[in-house]
Amino acid sequence: MPAVVVMGTQWGDEGKGKIVDYLAEKADVVARYQGGNNAGHTVVVEGKEFKLHLLPSGILYKGKTCVVGNGVVIDPEVMLREIKGMQEKGIDTSGLKVSNRAHVIMPYHRLLDEAEETYRGDHKIGTTKRGIGPCYMDKNSRCGIRVVDLLDEEEFSEKLKRNLEAKNHLLKAVYGVDGFDYETVRKEYLGYAEELRSYVCDTSATLNKAIKNGEKILFEGAQATMLDLDHGTYPYVTSSHPIAGGVCVGAGIGPTKINTVVGVVKAYTTRVGEGPFPTELFDEVGDHIREKGHEYGTTTGRPRRCGWLDACVVGYAGRLSGIDYMAITRLDILDELATLKICVGYKYKGAVMDEFPASLKVLAEVEAVYEELPGWQSDTTSIRDYKDLPLNARRYLERLSEVADIKLGIVSVGPGREQTIIMHEIFE
Repeated sequence: MPAVVVMGTQWGDEGKGKIVDYLAEKADVVARYQGGNNAGHTVVVEGKEFKLHLLPSGILYKGKTCVVGNGVVIDPEVMLREIKGMQEKGIDTSGLKVSNRAHVIMPYHRLLDEAEETYRGDHKIGTTKRGIGPCYMDKNSRCGIRVVDLLDEEEFSEKLKRNLEAKNHLLKAVYGVDGFDYETVRKEYLGYAEELRSYVCDTSATLNKAIKNGEKILFEGAQATMLDLDHGTYPYVTSSHPIAGGVCVGAGIGPTKINTVVGVVKAYTTRVGEGPFPTELFDEVGDHIREKGHEYGTTTGRPRRCGWLDACVVGYAGRLSGIDYMAITRLDILDELATLKICVGYKYKGAVMDEFPASLKVLAEVEAVYEELPGWQSDTTSIRDYKDLPLNARRYLERLSEVADIKLGIVSVGPGREQTIIMHEIFE
């Protein structure tokens, strides 16, 4: 009953979609356990590009059960648009299952997200303004609307009326913007409910039954370790738990059911939004990586901040999630560089740090300790065997593995499924 978790080790955008898509071929079930449509996975299949925001990457394989777990917050309009978009491209979506316990993003969540970001001014978080944070806030304030509520017209109507009274007052009194008409929202969302109804079930029961039956389960995280609500660079984080521990809460399975954790590592580092970034590049090398790697957000189109590979961040992620293997992505983006650097430690006020700092003030002031390595300056995109990679590419990867103390499992040298080097079979 192998259950495998694939999660991000950096600030997101590591290429998790490609790795999940590759591993999904051998899985029976692919499950998403947190986040919302603030995340985006880009998967390339036979030259066709698919952009996924809520649907698990396994949707691109026929016959897979694809689960959206209770830890995900769902914008029904976005989900239905994505389902229809897949269907128009000939993708079968009949295996999709949506948790009845997942929370629903409402229009007031989106407006509050935008208003709060504007209100913060120079102290903005850098959210995608998709309503994710406010939806999770309502979840924790115990006034959220779940999918099971959405499907019950009487229950939904009562909760919506109560929530709109409070949210409309907040929007007007604090932010000076008009709220929403109750009947308009009610009608719109009850329409979504009918379209989603056939997909909804108790996904925890579905997953545990599949595990009991010996099926292979692949759990897919959105965002990444450094955006984890507890363990990331708070407050510049997301509102959920992308680390491997988030699977248990966000999918409704016990920790003893997880067999293997795969940490996806981009061969350099990027992040979107605000917050300290010790290895960030502000020169032509950073520009080269951004342009060659097309480092612009899948969801927002925002240019990503680019920097050298930070092994301290990857090692921290490994400790938090008990990562068994790394899946390295985008190695080919570095093919043209003559010299590379890996951050192997931080110095703060002249002393080498033993732990990843909790304080953002400290993180903003650390000095990255670099090791310089020669580049390989040759094309890796057609290589399919690890031993055929240039020697300097192997040295680069092996030094990362050594510093982060995590084994190498997969190396990706391009966006296509076939551009993947397997060093360890994850589903054995």
